[in-house]
Amino acid sequence: MRIAVWIVSALLALAFLFIGGTKVLMPVADMEAASMGVPVVLLKIAGVAEVLGAFGIILPAATRILPALTPVAAAGLTLTMVGATVINIGLGIYALAAQTAVLGLLAALVAWARFGPAAIAPRGQAPVRSRDAAPST
Repeated sequence: MRIAVWIVSALLALAFLFIGGTKVLMPVADMEAASMGVPVVLLKIAGVAEVLGAFGIILPAATRILPALTPVAAAGLTLTMVGATVINIGLGIYALAAQTAVLGLLAALVAWARFGPAAIAPRGQAPVRSRDAAPST
């Protein structure tokens, strides 16, 4: 399970880094033209949240420095995707709503796993062992 969580986390980080980075770096005039009435400032805030979430879903767990921030970042990305899904449904963009719903579900999976069965111990503490792991001899 730990390997699967790392793979999903890495793919989510890449996706959110790309999606959020595009929102952050896109010129305001271009974003206004494509926003379909959604305030540009809201899209910029969402982009910053997505970029920070992309780093937060990987770095704390990988470095084992404050690894409790990883499930918090994943939970934040879940909330961001819930909002994006609701907005996309309201705008009638159902294909994009499905994509944001899937990203939100995957982020929720990472949050659940990192809070529980695939939790990462902070640096200097014994690693958290899975219940189904065989005892070492």
